[in-house]
Amino acid sequence: MIGYVTLGTNDIERAGAFYDALLAEIGAGRRMGDDSFIAWGTDGASPAVSVIKPHDGKVATVGNGTMVALAVNDTDLLHKVHAKALELGGTDEGAPGPRGAGGFYAGYFRDLDGNKLCVFNFAQG
Repeated sequence: MIGYVTLGTNDIERAGAFYDALLAEIGAGRRMGDDSFIAWGTDGASPAVSVIKPHDGKVATVGNGTMVALAVNDTDLLHKVHAKALELGGTDEGAPGPRGAGGFYAGYFRDLDGNKLCVFNFAQG
């Protein structure tokens, strides 16, 4: 049901470079964009992640309680994506590991603008 999510940025070029490198880890690439937004996806039919300068021209801010979760099928890849985010200048919000019950395994980080993301799967190990 979700077509895409947007995360606000105040520096489209910096955010673009961050997400180009980060999302390449999970096989996503730029699908569209211009000087005010960029969208990444794995194909045209799957949900996309985008960064955007706010339409109203005001400063982009982080939504309290807002988070984007990126699903991956492999726990090794999950660790790699989390590490890549930190390597690119993101900040750690919770190292990869098991969370709760049901095999949920996740790592949390913030991008360069302070937006919170999670990379997760249900295949511990």
